Amino acid sequence: MNAEQILESYANGDRDFSNCSLPGVDLSGADLSGADFSSANLTNANLSRADLTGANLSKANIQQSNFSRASLAGANLSGVSGNSVTVNWSWADLSGADLSEANLRTSNFSNANLDKVNLSGSNLFGVNFTRASLNETNLSRANLKSANLTGADLVGADLSRANLDGVVFQGANFQKAKLTSVHFSEKLDLSEFNLEQADLVEANLKNANLRNTCLKGANLEKASLQDADLMGANLDGANLTKADLTNAKTYKATFYKANLTGAIMPDGEVHKPATSQQTTKTETTMNKKIIRSEQAPAPVGPYNQAVAATGTTIFLAGQIPLDPRINEILYPEDITKQTEQVIANIQAVLKEAGAGLENVVKTTVFLKDMNDFAAMNAVYSKYFEATTAPARSTIQVARLPKDALVEIECIAVI
Repeated sequence: MNAEQILESYANGDRDFSNCSLPGVDLSGADLSGADFSSANLTNANLSRADLTGANLSKANIQQSNFSRASLAGANLSGVSGNSVTVNWSWADLSGADLSEANLRTSNFSNANLDKVNLSGSNLFGVNFTRASLNETNLSRANLKSANLTGADLVGADLSRANLDGVVFQGANFQKAKLTSVHFSEKLDLSEFNLEQADLVEANLKNANLRNTCLKGANLEKASLQDADLMGANLDGANLTKADLTNAKTYKATFYKANLTGAIMPDGEVHKPATSQQTTKTETTMNKKIIRSEQAPAPVGPYNQAVAATGTTIFLAGQIPLDPRINEILYPEDITKQTEQVIANIQAVLKEAGAGLENVVKTTVFLKDMNDFAAMNAVYSKYFEATTAPARSTIQVARLPKDALVEIECIAVI
């Protein structure tokens, strides 16, 4: 079949194109949502900008195919094969798709949306995930050897038992990611990374560079941290039960409220709990009360009508999405990425003040375009639960510094 025949057949209600031989077919921009291309030969096919929402491409041969900017949300691509030849998925929307056990070696997923995708057990050797969104994606048991994850978002992603040997991680976000029993390469560099609340149970981090890395609340139970560089790292609230820190460098690292039960400390001694005679760090307790009135409009998002709080008040200046490494905005047209960066900047300032997002009682959001509200709010809601969220105001303004799309200022109490 050629492209014209496929489109005519699809227009007449036919959705079954399974086992078809379609090498080199040009279906760019076509509406093929719900179509069945299972086990089809789609080598060198052009499906850029095509709508394949909910389509079935399981076990299809897609070597050298082009899916750039295609919509594949919820599609079934389990067992697809690129036969070790690059497939282009750049900017494609694959959210919620099934790519389990797929052979996608050296494929290009740069800037693609892979949120909540199932990539478990897939061969992703040398794949380019630069600036891809992989939030809550299942990458368990995947082969990611030599993959490029530069600037990728992996918030809540599952990488348990994945092969991460030789992976490039620069600028990747692993907040709340699951990295249980992962295989890292020697002398891994994760300095200044965000691994807050990450699950690193039994992870092998020997000789790893974790300098100034945020491991706040991370689970490092039984992790191997021998000879690791933890200088300046934030391990507040982390679980280091039975972790091995032999010869680790911990100068200026913080372990406030960390659980070190049974951990082997840098000097080789097993950690002993503090005695009652030892001095403990003084805490400032914040009392926070959510105010709700049935006589006023109910909140319709991740905010509350008002918050009453006592303690030390911190007033944060408005943060715009500047990347602190280069002092520039990396994603000038992407409200989602900009909102993530703004919140990351807020977290950094709060951390210096000894606080976190849970201490925020009031935010003010400035948007260049109120049409961006939904996208901004989707990111915002990941960090503030509606039941305990701060009070919030959102304002559209004519212009923001550096022509940013969003700026957020806040008040916190500790």
